[in-house]
Amino acid sequence: MSVNYQKNDAVATIRIDRPEKLNALTLSMYDDLGRAFAEAGLDDEVNVVVLTSTGERAFCVGADLTESIPALAEGRFDISHWDPAHLKIEGFYKPVVSAIKGLCIGGGFEIMLASDIRIAALDAQFQLPEAHHGFVPAGGTLVRLVRQIGYAHAMEIMLTAERFSAGEMLARGVVNRIVDAAEVEPAALELAGRIAKLSSGAVQTIKEAALTLQHLPLKEAFQREAALGQRTFESEDARRGLAAFAKRGKTE
Repeated sequence: MSVNYQKNDAVATIRIDRPEKLNALTLSMYDDLGRAFAEAGLDDEVNVVVLTSTGERAFCVGADLTESIPALAEGRFDISHWDPAHLKIEGFYKPVVSAIKGLCIGGGFEIMLASDIRIAALDAQFQLPEAHHGFVPAGGTLVRLVRQIGYAHAMEIMLTAERFSAGEMLARGVVNRIVDAAEVEPAALELAGRIAKLSSGAVQTIKEAALTLQHLPLKEAFQREAALGQRTFESEDARRGLAAFAKRGKTE
């Protein structure tokens, strides 16, 4: 099995583990990755997911082209089958922190875009080369990239098919932080651990709002925002948090 799943307290780590092939994903690995996300999503003990990989040379270079491209080109395979692996599904609101070392190319870039916070190595490299090969990055990128960063930056990354440095991705808002390669995974785990200690209901509601409100008409978006806010105010987490805050205020 080349996608590993491990749970440590409230943090689940999903690891792409095929370093000898630059963590290229076989068809079965895509299935395994989708199942790993589903397992984390259904586990009430998991509050945050860390997505990482084995080795220093690559986070993931996407699909194993020797297997997937012939299947797609011959119509033997529908790309929508990869939707769970790319988190192109409704209702997954647990935060995902990705830890990126080495090459992050093609489908690997697309899977990274499904994460919420991205920690990258200083020497990581990023590319969407699909236009070179006559197809497009349809694993979520055509929808996500222009919504996540500025239009002109997104179009440059997709249309030129060029390779970009971690510093360039930081400047464009694709990644959150760049650190030495040895610090990538520890930094991602530390950040995930901090988020995991917060109210899971509040954290997941924030992500739900970010994913579902931004393209609604303004009036409808505000109405939905109020409903989500009311839901958290009435939650057990909020009752405990407000009670603790009030108690702390009385002792100060």
